[in-house]
Amino acid sequence: METPHLLVVDDDERIRILLSKFLRKNGFLVTAVPDAARARRLLTGLAFDLLVLDVMMPGEDGLSFCRDLRARLRVPVLLLTARGETGDRIRGLEAGADDYLPKPFDPKELLLRINAILRRAAPEPAAPPPALPRLLRLGPMTYDVERGELSRDEGEPLRLTATEAGLMRILAADPGATVTRTRLIEEAGGSPSPVQERAVDVQITRLRRKIEPDPRQPRYLQTVRGAGYRLATD
Repeated sequence: METPHLLVVDDDERIRILLSKFLRKNGFLVTAVPDAARARRLLTGLAFDLLVLDVMMPGEDGLSFCRDLRARLRVPVLLLTARGETGDRIRGLEAGADDYLPKPFDPKELLLRINAILRRAAPEPAAPPPALPRLLRLGPMTYDVERGELSRDEGEPLRLTATEAGLMRILAADPGATVTRTRLIEEAGGSPSPVQERAVDVQITRLRRKIEPDPRQPRYLQTVRGAGYRLATD
């Protein structure tokens, strides 16, 4: 995980120095500037994970700067202010701030609030793909995905050639999805060519004779015209 980079914007040099030292000590990268104008220039070329922004600054104040930021960027903002009345907090949140901390504050509280904002702003982890069922139903037959075995309901295994077993493994990896002839050839270790494509068609025909109740009207090992094949399951 990359170290979060914070931008501290405060016209009080003493606070900038203290905050920078404290936040760096707690594992952050920190850039500090005294006003909104310099912060704006930095933001045109750098990406920050969070802004710690003073409200009462000469020139453009923190609320105005925060509103402008929120219209253009999604960077989280924590406002600092000497005014802690409820109305001031509401105005700060209405300006688009993610949190609001009155001065004077305990640095530990600031750290807790920063970490809480960063957790909320972190992207959701990608959901793992749904696990495939271990057994695929093909009418009166069952295909065991992990074992690569095809058997009848009464438990009688069907003997597959190495090529047929390879085709089943590829098609069963994503039931219902179309698999091109080219992919079937490449995953089997061959090089695509008209001859290889015809060979795949022959192997599919042989596999249908073992799977389909009526190979001339395939229910499970379907042809997708002009594209390839797909394995349909019950």
